[in-house]
Amino acid sequence: MALSISAVVLLAIIVFLLVRKSGLKAGHAAVCMLLGFYLASSSVAPTLHQLTTNVAGMIGNLKF
Repeated sequence: MALSISAVVLLAIIVFLLVRKSGLKAGHAAVCMLLGFYLASSSVAPTLHQLTTNVAGMIGNLKF
């Protein structure tokens, strides 16, 4: 059985859990979100996209 989940959904769940359980404040989460938007429009974006694609591919190839 293959499970497919969007990276955005996964990261949103992680941020939600950090806000609820680990004391991350909503303001800090908003700053991290804004940083993500600025990184997406910077010259680093293609490298980050390639990195996340490669990591997702490696995770997808793991056999349990």
